[in-house]
Amino acid sequence: MRTFLDSKAMAKAMRARLSEKGIDIAHSEALEIVASQFGLETWNILSARIDSTASGTTRTTGATGETGLRLEGATPIFRIFDVAKAREYYLGFLGMGVDWEHRHAPDLPLYMQVSRGGLKLHLSEHSGDATPGANAVVFCTGVSALHKELTDQNYSFNRPGLETQPWGAEMQVIDPFGNRLRFIERNEAPDA
Repeated sequence: MRTFLDSKAMAKAMRARLSEKGIDIAHSEALEIVASQFGLETWNILSARIDSTASGTTRTTGATGETGLRLEGATPIFRIFDVAKAREYYLGFLGMGVDWEHRHAPDLPLYMQVSRGGLKLHLSEHSGDATPGANAVVFCTGVSALHKELTDQNYSFNRPGLETQPWGAEMQVIDPFGNRLRFIERNEAPDA
């Protein structure tokens, strides 16, 4: 029996079955339907549950004594104004992949998740989701290799520098909409 952890496979199977009957739906729509089958409002909520279960990050008692608290890594929402430019930058330049896309209707704004390794970002054309010029820190290892990968592309709109800071090596990139990602490789391992 499948569980919510099999949601993407369920969406794929549903699309295939509907296609056999001459009904075509977008993958994002299939994901939304699967989420509703599990009693959730949106695919974003189900996706967060899948991620938290897969990572196994659970803290049973929080600072205020509550039990069952589960904190996950934050996923920044970056405002975008041009889908083609966002794809060029995030998929082409940064080498990320699209995890999912959602539009409430074909002519409405896009909301999508892109990722690379453990980094996940939400990109949104919706005016109320985020403000241009956001700043997010991405802790990582291998920032020198990432710097070389990005500078070797000779991307016209972004040539990041690599700096040594008191806390470690840091490289900043700024997307076409003014949003900044700061990749930091710490000098020491963070406190556990």
